[in-house]
Amino acid sequence: MLPWSLRSAARRLAAATRAAASSAVAARSPAPAPATWQQRPPAVDDDREHQQRAAVWDDHRRRPRRSEFSCTTKASGDHSSLTRQLLDFKHDTVDEVDGGYDPFSQLKARFTDFKQRNYVENFTNYQKLAEQQTPEFMVVACADSRVCPTSILGLQPGDAFTVRNVANLVPPYEHGASETTAALEFAVNSLQVPNVLVVGHSRCGGIQALMSMKSKKDDRSSRTFIRDWVSLGKSARLSTEAAAGNLSFESQCRHCEKESINSSLLNLLTYPWIEERVKEGNLNLHGGYYNFIDCTFEKWTLVYRPGLEGGSKYAIKNRSTWS
Repeated sequence: MLPWSLRSAARRLAAATRAAASSAVAARSPAPAPATWQQRPPAVDDDREHQQRAAVWDDHRRRPRRSEFSCTTKASGDHSSLTRQLLDFKHDTVDEVDGGYDPFSQLKARFTDFKQRNYVENFTNYQKLAEQQTPEFMVVACADSRVCPTSILGLQPGDAFTVRNVANLVPPYEHGASETTAALEFAVNSLQVPNVLVVGHSRCGGIQALMSMKSKKDDRSSRTFIRDWVSLGKSARLSTEAAAGNLSFESQCRHCEKESINSSLLNLLTYPWIEERVKEGNLNLHGGYYNFIDCTFEKWTLVYRPGLEGGSKYAIKNRSTWS
């Protein structure tokens, strides 16, 4: 066994050798990257201050940076994470624009103008609307950007419960659930609106798609969401072909635009709770046609006579043109 002095010297020599080796490795290694919000800071003392600082660091690491918010949010099944991100920024009032055209700039200006000219000046009315709604109309209109029933008919908040879809179609009752049928059910059964108005219009792309469909069974390879939806107006297309099949395609579309409105009015009566209210006289069904070429509006009301023997159960009344 080595004397104590020699053993001590050996230990000092080994320690010096290890230190030299560590220095050499450190010299060859790249400098550590500066800490970012994506990295937790190295552990320091275990005192309370440093623990709190580490917790705050972790919280910031989990949150996306505002400048990266729009590009780092990924679609996932956990939609609640998107809501949490919105809540994180709910107090922000500064608009961030990456540069160039901002499509919301005009909308913001219009909203602030609406708030000052409408909401503030009619504050009492808007407070009543905040408690409940009692609209006079349920409106079914086309999703076409040129056909806004609120602008065309001057509707104010609370006047009409509105749903818009391609070609302003009302599916028959047996079609089942859709956003249109759900809106009808709520408007008629819950809000008990006294009037349903179906508004069609000129140069409707949905009607053009309907009239472009082949009379024979369509090739399944050509099916799209639009074709499947507008096929609900097949009866209107067939009626148009029978009545105006010798006319130009444009004329046939114009005829079908009105034919499909009447078809939708008849489809409304396939809903038991709509038919019941119509028979009781508590609900009226109306058609409207907006021609944005010459800015005219046609309006008519459907008459339903379920107990009539012989002849048609349906008729048109109160037809007028506004120009």
